[in-house]
Amino acid sequence: MVCAPVSQWPQLKFLTSASQPDQLPPDQGREVAVAGRSNAGKSSAINALLARRNLARTSRTPGRTQLFNYFELAPGKRLVDLPGYGHAQVRAATRASWGPLGEALRQRQSLCALLLVVDSRRGVGDMDLDMLDWAGLPATGAHVLLSKADKLPRSAALQCLKDAREALEGRASCQLFSALKGDGLDEGRAVLKRWMDGR
Repeated sequence: MVCAPVSQWPQLKFLTSASQPDQLPPDQGREVAVAGRSNAGKSSAINALLARRNLARTSRTPGRTQLFNYFELAPGKRLVDLPGYGHAQVRAATRASWGPLGEALRQRQSLCALLLVVDSRRGVGDMDLDMLDWAGLPATGAHVLLSKADKLPRSAALQCLKDAREALEGRASCQLFSALKGDGLDEGRAVLKRWMDGR
């Protein structure tokens, strides 16, 4: 994975993992949620954007992330890694906890944006659109990373981007992205910084 050294978040650290609403951090400051289907490349995207090789644990096994994992980028600025959706290999009790936990997250005043990771080979699907609707954020607070774009020929990647924009219908901005090759890193980091800076 390409992780060029950056000093954008020198105070970056893991903050906490939550399995229940009362375990969420205090509702203050700004936080960005990162979501995506299982195995869409969400953890790899987080590691690449934040230039930390093993911050979010990656796995070939769908459903590896089962908690709401919080990372503090700077005081009052947080990123929360949400469990992947669209896969059944997670214990029923864990899946059931996502309901109240997700609702508690959605109602937080500090939740300012959603970064949605979509496998470019699959394209934007109904579950991804449902996730955007669930978050209920304005288009300026939603951005889609079309991950693993390096696995597509250039013409297919550009068609994927066009199709994604049509599917999103203005509900979010989107871009091609590759955590492996570093494609789209600067654009993705700029979006994240703008949200964290309140712009």
